[in-house]
Amino acid sequence: MFHDAFLVARKDLIIERRAHVVLGQVSPLGLLILVVFGFAFDANVELLRLGSAGLFWVAVLFTGLLLVQRTFDVETEDGNLDALRLSGFVPQSIFFGKVIGLIVQLFLLEFALIIGLFVLFDVAVVDWLLFLSATILGTFAFSVCGALFGALASGIRLRSTLLPLLLIPVLAPVLLAGTRAHEVALGLSSAPGWNWTGLLLVITAVYTSLGLVSFGPLLEDG
Repeated sequence: MFHDAFLVARKDLIIERRAHVVLGQVSPLGLLILVVFGFAFDANVELLRLGSAGLFWVAVLFTGLLLVQRTFDVETEDGNLDALRLSGFVPQSIFFGKVIGLIVQLFLLEFALIIGLFVLFDVAVVDWLLFLSATILGTFAFSVCGALFGALASGIRLRSTLLPLLLIPVLAPVLLAGTRAHEVALGLSSAPGWNWTGLLLVITAVYTSLGLVSFGPLLEDG
């Protein structure tokens, strides 16, 4: 199953490498979001520093939605989704493949955003283990939810506007937990940050289980 999942992920990543969407379009958009927030806060350095964790995850949300949308738009064009269903891959392999592809793309995006965060908002990490753990678990949770709800919206004509409506409420706890954990990792809060990473782990486990059970029927409906 995992061999087939890596084949699906490899296909998605080859398409993105040739299209240069992540590095050429989505990452600059994420950095632009950070810059716009900087202007909105009137270049108040202390206010930007205090809100840096939340702004990072807001940028991930809006740009990550574009990655999820594109991942399934590629499959719905020219009957590619039907070809994927008839390929002999079990639905669980396709699900994991989509998740892996999204994780890799989000890591590239977040790398650019983290650099932008350090340069624009003058923040410093005081707990790298917590910072990296929250980033990795948040990315996993985002990707699992994105793959599941991307498949749900793939067969709907108005999916470009419906997907954010479906996905943003689901991702709200991910953004909250990621923000709180990053605030602790950046020295902006004294709350127990590892509790929030535990919540991210629970969210990932719950939606992974839902994806394994429901991804096949969602593909058939799509």
